[in-house]
Order: sequence, then C-alpha cells, then structure tokens
Amino acid sequence: MKRLLLLYRNAFGGLSRPAWMMSLVMFINRSGAMVTPFLAVYLTEVLDYPLKEAGMILSIYGLGSVCGSFLGGWLTDRVGHFKVQFLSLTLGGSLYFVLLNLRQFEYMAAGVFILSLVNDTLRPANSASIAHYAKPENVTRAFSLNRMALNLGFSIGPALGGFLAAISYRWLFIADGATCVAAGIFFYFYFRKQQGHSPQRRKKQITTDASPRSPYKDVPFLIFTVLCCCFASIFFQFITTLPLYYRQAYDLSERGIGSLLALNGFIVFLLEMIAVYLIGDKVRKSVLIVTGMLILGASFVLLNLFQQVSVLYVAMLLLSIAEILAMPFMATIAVERSTESNRGSYMGLYTISYSAAHVVAPYLGMTIVSNHGFATLWWSVGALSVLTAIGLYWVVQLMEQQRMKGQPVVAAGEAGVVIG
Repeated sequence: MKRLLLLYRNAFGGLSRPAWMMSLVMFINRSGAMVTPFLAVYLTEVLDYPLKEAGMILSIYGLGSVCGSFLGGWLTDRVGHFKVQFLSLTLGGSLYFVLLNLRQFEYMAAGVFILSLVNDTLRPANSASIAHYAKPENVTRAFSLNRMALNLGFSIGPALGGFLAAISYRWLFIADGATCVAAGIFFYFYFRKQQGHSPQRRKKQITTDASPRSPYKDVPFLIFTVLCCCFASIFFQFITTLPLYYRQAYDLSERGIGSLLALNGFIVFLLEMIAVYLIGDKVRKSVLIVTGMLILGASFVLLNLFQQVSVLYVAMLLLSIAEILAMPFMATIAVERSTESNRGSYMGLYTISYSAAHVVAPYLGMTIVSNHGFATLWWSVGALSVLTAIGLYWVVQLMEQQRMKGQPVVAAGEAGVVIG
C-alpha cells in the first residue's frame, strides 16, 4: 500500500501550481457535462426526432465545434488564452439556458451550432495555457493531469445526469450551464493576475523568410490530424451511438446509461497519471498510440461477439485503456511540433481534428445504425481502427525522427524550413 501511495505521489509530483488550478477549473466545468452524453436520447425520446434528424443535430454540433476550434486557435494567438477561456466558459454556460427552451428542428440546429462554437473556442486556448504553465519536462504529465480532472468530472457528470434525467431533462441543461459559468468565475479570479496569458510576440524563427510556419502547411502534421480525426470518429461513438445501443439493445435506464459512461471517467482518472508516469518516457509514442488505437477498435468489436450486460463493462474498460494510451501522447506531439508564437494555431488544428469527428461520428454512426443496425457499425469501426493504426504508426514515427534528429521540417509550399 505504501508503495502504491508513493507511486501516486511521484506521478503527481513536480507539476506547477497553475497547472493544478487549471485542472481544477476543468474539473468544475466537466462535472456538469450532462447534456452531450444524453443529447441523442433527449432528441429521439423527448423531442421525438427520427434517428437521421438526431444524427444531423449531433453533426451540426460537430460543425460548430470545428468552427470554434479554428476560431479559438486564431484568437489565442492574437488576444491570449486567458480572455478566450473566460469568455468561452461564461458565455457558453449561459447558452445552455437558451437551448433548453428550443424544440423546433431549425431552432435546435442553430442553437446547438452556436453553443458548440462558443464552447469549443476553449479547447485550443486551454491546451496553449497548459503548455505555457507546465514545466518543459512535465508537458505530457500536465496534459494528463488536465485530462484526469476532465475524466474525474466526467465520472460525476453523466452519473448525476442520469439521476436528473429521470426527473426532467431540463435539469441537465440547467446543471450544465451553471457549472460552466461557475468554472468561468473561478478561472477569472485565480488566473487574472497570472503572467503569460497575453498573446506571445512572434519571435524571429530560424527560417529563410523569418516567419513561423503554419500548421496548415506542415504536411506530416496535417496527415497526423486527419488520422486523429479517424481515431476520434471511432471514440465518439462512445457519446453518440453507444448510449442509444445501451437503450435499444439492453433497455438500460438513464441511470444505467449514466453509470456506464461515468465508469470511463473513473477508470481514466484512476489510471492515466500512473500509466504516463511509468511508461511515458520508456515506450515510443508511436507504439503507445497505435496500441491504444487497436484496443479502441477491439472494445467495439467485442459488443458483437458476446451479448451479455457484463460485456458492456469489459468493453468500457478497454475503451478507457485505449484513451489512456493514445490521447495524452497525441496532445504532446502537437505541442512538440509548435513554438510559442504558433502554438495556438497548432493546438487549434489539433482540436479541429476532434471537432471534425463530432461531425463525422454521429452522422455516419446514426446512418449505419438506421440502415444496417448496430452490428454493422461495430464491425465497421473495428476495421477502420486497424487502417488508422497503420497510418498513425508511420506518421508519428516520421515526426518523432524529425524531432529527435533535429531535421528541418519542410512546410508544403514554402521555400524556407524551420528546425522541428
């Protein structure tokens, strides 16, 4: 027991106080994450939308997320990560109170788009903030700490959301909005006097044109983000089609669905920091990410192989392990690829890959389910996971070799090069 406690102390040691406080902000925010996990069920069962229309709404949410991630990255490089995060938390939280009163498809679509656009300007700003406040040797662990806080909050949000939904779905929107605003207020009072949240001045880079490279011209990174989108499109079945599968195939209640979704957050909270501490510097990122990718596919394929409630818990365990092995190191690759002056743009493009998956995942998932059933969907994402794993292994190794050897990273369409 003492050795286990010592292991946890070492895993969490050496992280800066602002990194801890940033994680606390995200914990408060994610503790109210109740609307998104239950949105598909709310649209189909409360508002009586057909599956395809529900899928369109979820895809529109993803489209707003793409725009928000792009806008958040652009704003972070120009006004700083503090202002972007504060406005996203407070304004985004207020929009939940508007959304709960929308019923008609057109109004719901517009409301969901605006909500996700505002909410997801937070992502690149938050990533840039973590990278700024983290010590250089602790970047991956700082991201893991933030993800740990997110997942601890997510282990509370859906579970509480299941209880509230059993009373009234309106309480999901109220609780989600209130926690977002509370996180924004806490964030403002702690970070308003912190140094370093102003936009970074663009320092002269080692290039022939003396300008920082754009992530949109960095070919290996572009390929990496496309593959991250494939990963996320599979992973996001977790919050789009999987709750419907629990409902329709196993007739689980809102409480049962919320408890299963919350299990993911609890497992990641319990194990991720330890895993990153023990293997993060000992195993190549390409191996870790690819292993996570394959395990993710297996977690969905398993649902076709066995038809028992116990399998749902095993599949959720595998999905959580996949998340632990892949996501922290994907974020680290994006940070390592950037500099202070273009970090907002790089993190913006990286988060766009996840936002784009919010468009692809629900639409394709719902379409496949409505036309061919859940079994076809699970086989499809399993096959996609294998193809994505092959691509990720190649491109991550390429970028790691460029970084370790100090080779110049050629940006497509540029005459100059930047030392990667």
